[in-house]
Amino acid sequence: MKAKEFDEHFDNSGDIEQFVDLERAFRPNKIKRVNVDFPLWMVEALDREAKHLGVTRQALVKVWLANCLEKGAHGLRA
Repeated sequence: MKAKEFDEHFDNSGDIEQFVDLERAFRPNKIKRVNVDFPLWMVEALDREAKHLGVTRQALVKVWLANCLEKGAHGLRA
């Protein structure tokens, strides 16, 4: 089965279990929950931007952090 057919089958609520090797399935990215404290002004600004984009605050923060990390923004200056 081609990927396009698989996607269409899934999108149409078809049973895909027969096409998947569950013995070798894995989650590519494990998740680690962290807590971060932000000042109120920052949370409010994040919420405004998230609302503007139609996403959650958490999704916005994840995307922004991922973009910074991919660009190699590790050289923070004091």
